Amino acid sequence: CSGFPLSIFFIVINEFCERFSYYGMRAVLILYFKYFLHWDDNLATAIYHTFVALCYLTPLLGAIIADSWLGKFKTIVSLSIVYTIGQTILSVGSINDLSDHNRDGSPDNVALPIALSMIGLILIALGTGGIKPCVSAFGGDQFEDDQEDQRSTFFSLFYLSVNAGSLISTIVTPNLRAMECGIHTKQRCYPLAFGVPAILMAVSLIVFVAGSRMYKKVKPQGNVMLQVCKCIGFAIKNRFRHRSKEFPKREHWLDWASDKYDKRLIAQTKMALNVLFLYIPLPMFWALFDQQGSRWTLQATAMNGDFGVAIQPDQMQIVNPILIVIMVPVVNSLIYPLIKKCKINFTPLRKITVGMFLASMAFVAAALLQVQIDKTLPVFPAAGQTQIRLMNLGSVSATVQFQPQLQSVDVAPKKAVNYMIFKTSQLQSLNVTSGSLKETQSLEDLLEGKRYTFAFQVFGTAIDSNLIFDNVTSKPEEGKNLIRFVNSYVSTVDVILDDKAVAVLPPLTVSNYTTVPGGKRQHTINITTPLSSCTVSSKKFGFGSAYTISINDCTQGTLNITYFEDIPPSSVHMAWQIPQYFLLTCGEVVFSVTGLEFSYSQAPSNMKSVLQAGWLLSVAVGNIIVLIVAGASKLSKQWAEYVLFAALLFVVCIIFAIMATFYTYIDPNEIEAQFNKQEKEDKKDQDDHGKEAEADSKM
Repeated sequence: CSGFPLSIFFIVINEFCERFSYYGMRAVLILYFKYFLHWDDNLATAIYHTFVALCYLTPLLGAIIADSWLGKFKTIVSLSIVYTIGQTILSVGSINDLSDHNRDGSPDNVALPIALSMIGLILIALGTGGIKPCVSAFGGDQFEDDQEDQRSTFFSLFYLSVNAGSLISTIVTPNLRAMECGIHTKQRCYPLAFGVPAILMAVSLIVFVAGSRMYKKVKPQGNVMLQVCKCIGFAIKNRFRHRSKEFPKREHWLDWASDKYDKRLIAQTKMALNVLFLYIPLPMFWALFDQQGSRWTLQATAMNGDFGVAIQPDQMQIVNPILIVIMVPVVNSLIYPLIKKCKINFTPLRKITVGMFLASMAFVAAALLQVQIDKTLPVFPAAGQTQIRLMNLGSVSATVQFQPQLQSVDVAPKKAVNYMIFKTSQLQSLNVTSGSLKETQSLEDLLEGKRYTFAFQVFGTAIDSNLIFDNVTSKPEEGKNLIRFVNSYVSTVDVILDDKAVAVLPPLTVSNYTTVPGGKRQHTINITTPLSSCTVSSKKFGFGSAYTISINDCTQGTLNITYFEDIPPSSVHMAWQIPQYFLLTCGEVVFSVTGLEFSYSQAPSNMKSVLQAGWLLSVAVGNIIVLIVAGASKLSKQWAEYVLFAALLFVVCIIFAIMATFYTYIDPNEIEAQFNKQEKEDKKDQDDHGKEAEADSKM
């Protein structure tokens, strides 16, 4: 088709579906750990990065299996089956009703979804990592040697399909997760968010197998990584055997392998090791980069996602691929030529250094943003403390005196005094006075570390009051809102929210909190009494808020209410994450693209798989670093952890810059040409000696 083998279209579609499956699943994974499995942020982050590290370790296994045993086609098919099974198990494990026999909305046996999830993730890591080094190489195998232009176009289409799959899935699966589904109780729809990627993976496998008869299948020819490892191993062993001073030293420690391996392989291994040595500091970059899907997504859960439409926290990850599409041509067509015109020698290693620095600055930006988020978070009482809020539901002002002589507060009508912190042991009682009226409330039975609301109103010749226990201990999760109702009306009311019954409230009683979605949506509040029915539309609650709504009275069918803010909505907008995403993406463009280009330019062609393995290994080690640093730091503030990572990468950036100054650029093609020339001369000498020997024998 237009000079292209038909088989490559099956491969491109296969890659699109596989990347959709992987990135779609990974986009919602951290929130699945946090909100479905109910793991804390640190455990969720640890398991997330363990999974990502495994995904980048298994390509080594996949490459060895493909090159030394099954071949690329059979490896892709067999591991894709494993991959599909893993996605299916993960989707099944996220079904809430699977073990919720008492139908209370939570799994009765939490070990079951955890076990299924871990089995599924291990199979996914084996599948996605195992086929990673095979699919693009298998696509390249479909072309003849004289089809370089078509092969180049194929790789462009291939990487376009990778980005398209990740981009679309990062939009789709968070929206699927945000839906509610379930048989007995409605929950976030993780089975659908994982099920659609599982279906796409099955489609990927079917499409790939459908093109089987069209593929050119190259037989396994051995894996160069194994040869390199054997060469290095023999050199070390041989050097150890000849460690005494009686043996002459050799120019390079790898030269000790010359007793068994040819000079060309040794020289090629030297070139590859020179590049791999520079890879040592690189994992620190990936340690920061891959936190987009963990810490940064968790950061977004405490932010305002109102962009005209409600944006899910896990959808903010889409900023990276969008910026990649924009920044790659801008950097290549504008920034680099401009730097060249300024006569600055912007070498590849300097670009990599700048990429590290930009990633470090991205985490400084994340830390500054986290400081602003922390300022908006509610403060809850510590051990030995109790918080009390005063809420005047009446139309007459009053004064509240905490005994013994702790504090005196004036409370205006229909107003509240926000939570005040007291030492629990000091609280005895409080007195409410309004004119000549007085009411006393005992506080001796209050619990430590809890919040209470003291609601009261002056009614006629008495002060009615109620000490309410506030059972909210944290900011509402996933941007949801909590609302409850307190009845300051003269009679019992039946409260209905969005056509669903909430509670029947006698005067001055309070309902339990009801969860409502975050965003701009307004809700219909309706009350009925023995004599009337009233309705009103609520305010827009935003994201992550909690409100107590006072039912005051009813005027000609319209309900009069007062809002009391228990927990303020998230006020820091998610758009403030864009600067840190921008810095990190700019760092990725000059780091990742340049790093691969530099690696391939500094090593012989047959060592590309070795360098690719080293590059993927650096990503895996970076994710392991996250586990170590986050686990060992024990920092209580998230902004401090961001600063720690930024500082570590900055130090590594300086170390890499120093290492880069000692690196000497080489031309592998020139070295290869010298070996080819030497081999031709050796062959010619052998032929000449052979002819001379033949002439001598005839004489």
